Amino acid sequence: MAYTTLTQAPAGRSRFAEFWRNLGDVYMRYAETKARLPQIRALEAKTDAELAEMGLTRDDIPRHVFRDLWYI
Repeated sequence: MAYTTLTQAPAGRSRFAEFWRNLGDVYMRYAETKARLPQIRALEAKTDAELAEMGLTRDDIPRHVFRDLWYI
């Protein structure tokens, strides 16, 4: 009696799992961004003088809001 093994099935499943894992990562980044949008809008509504008191410029707003995710 001959025995055969399928070596392609696990690879196919891992690509399938990787696809869903990547999709989940994209969704999590979207959800994190959406959750921080009110903070971004609140900072954008401030005047340049108010931002300067906080030590920020308009260009610094995204870096300030996402400072825990970016290593800049």
